[in-house]
Order: sequence, then C-alpha cells, then structure tokens
Amino acid sequence: MPLEIVRNDITKMKVDAIVNAANSGLQMGGGVCGAIFQAAGARELQAACDKIGHCPVGGAVITEGFRLDAKSIIHTVGPIWRGGSQNEERLLRSCYENSLKLASDNGYESIAFPLISSGIYGYPKEQALQVAVSAISAFLMEHEMLAYIVVFDKKAFRLSEKLFNSIDEYIDEHYVDEQTMIFSKRDRRYAEMQSELAPKSQLEVLQDRSLEDILGQIDESFSERLLRFIDEKGMTDVATYKKANIDRKLFNKIKNSKTYTPQKKTIVAFAIALQLDLDKTNELLNTAGYALSNSSKFDVIVRYFIERNNYNIFEINEALFVYDQMLLGA
Repeated sequence: MPLEIVRNDITKMKVDAIVNAANSGLQMGGGVCGAIFQAAGARELQAACDKIGHCPVGGAVITEGFRLDAKSIIHTVGPIWRGGSQNEERLLRSCYENSLKLASDNGYESIAFPLISSGIYGYPKEQALQVAVSAISAFLMEHEMLAYIVVFDKKAFRLSEKLFNSIDEYIDEHYVDEQTMIFSKRDRRYAEMQSELAPKSQLEVLQDRSLEDILGQIDESFSERLLRFIDEKGMTDVATYKKANIDRKLFNKIKNSKTYTPQKKTIVAFAIALQLDLDKTNELLNTAGYALSNSSKFDVIVRYFIERNNYNIFEINEALFVYDQMLLGA
C-alpha cells in the first residue's frame, strides 16, 4: 500500500531511502539518529555529513546509505516542541515534504520515515503522527511512491484517549468471539430447521420467490461492481485508488480482470474511499465472497468508523494498527 505504518527497526527497512531524524550540525546523536549512524557505518556516514556541514530545521539533505539496505539516507531536522506556538507544525510538515521531494528528485520509489521530533525533541506523539500522515498522504495524492512510517514498538504509538476508549467500548458491545459464534450458529440453525418444518404462508412463498429473482439478476463481478460504484460517486479511477491507499498496479489488475478477487482489506479500502454505507460496503464485499462479521475485530473496527461516517482511511489504519489488525489498502 502507498502509505503503511509498520513496527520495525528503520535501519532494516529495504527501501530506496530511509529518513534520519538529524540535528542541524548533522552530527551523530542518540535514538534513531544514533542507530542509523551505527548501522550505516558511523565513520563513513559522519564524513559524508561533515562535507554537507549543516541542515536547517525543516530542511533535508541526502547522503549515501553505506552499509544499509537503503540506497540513501535523507537527513531532516525536526523542530523542538515549545508548546506549539513557535511554528512547530509548519516546520515538522516541511521535514516530510522536503524529504519526499528529495526522494522523488532522485527517482526513488520507496521511503521510510521515523516519527520525526517525537523523541527527545518532545513533539507530542499523537500530533506528530497526524502531521506525518497528513503531509505524506497529500504528497502521495500527486506522486507514485511507497512510504512507510516506522515505529519501534507500541509505546511509541497511541490513539487519542477519547478515540481509544470509544472504540474499546464499541468492541466490547459488538465483538463476539469465535466460540460464541459457533454456539450462536447452532442455535440459529436449529431455529431455521424448526421454521422449515412449518408450512409457509403465501406471502412467505412470494417473498422467497422475489428474493430468488433478485439473486438471479446479480451477475456482476467484483471489478464490475467497483467500477459502477466509482461512476455513481462521480470519482476518477486515480482519485479512488489513491484515497483507498491502493497501488496503481493493483488497481489496474482489478480493473482489467473480471475474475481477479483481491484481499478483504483491499475491498474495504475501496468502500472507505467511496464513502459507502454499511449496506453498500457489504454489497461490494459480497461480490468477492466476503462479509463483515461480529466475530472479527477488524470488521467491528471498520463498522465503528463507517457508522460514524468517518472515512479517513489513515485514522482507521491507526486504530487497526493499535489493535494488531491488518491495515486497509494493498
């Protein structure tokens, strides 16, 4: 997927460029900066940085990746948090924008970021993440590139307390574990068998026949249904796959193959991009043999956001990440 949040060691990311949360003097520091210097080869990287000499806050410069899997290291200097009144947000956004532009100018197709300024520089993690996602997603709407936000562990990543509590309450109310579902299905099947033994009224027969007629008319493939929804929403293909956090190559594969069935997370991503309600979302899922279920935390979290008309795919992915679920997109 074009923008993905991953839990990993940024020095081990196999991308064209990794981003270093640097200081203005481009000297080896602690935290992420120190880890990158050590992994790349501290002596060689420091010598390359010394040749550049300086980088302003919000700016970005580039060096070789040396011993890293990445071709290059983009060094950017984040702002120190001073309460939010010293242009911190604008400067932090510039870090991402300038780093992405530098990667694009070098013809790179993938880049990995740490959560800039959220360590010793004290930028509140929740706000730092919002700036990162906003800046990167805006860039990706105009460019084709894979971008990663890399966090080392969950302690470095959290939802707002209000949102977390709200989702937690919703999960408690709606989530049903698999064992409960097994018994529930048995009870439901027993009720259905009892119902089948009873004679049907004329109205029920007509209703069943009408349902069969309707089902008989449903012959659209997933691809056809998706393209119809895109047309009905008045959206372009490009706007749709970018808002869905879907790679252009995968979208073209879906569009040009009526028989191809993507993963469930990809279909849900399209539903979010198209701002489909729950009925339409299930309609799209059904064409590929899927459905939303209360026995899946992924499904329950997705339902939480759709029911509240919140179609911000990156905010949904933040929540899914916190709950160790697969992310939307591909």
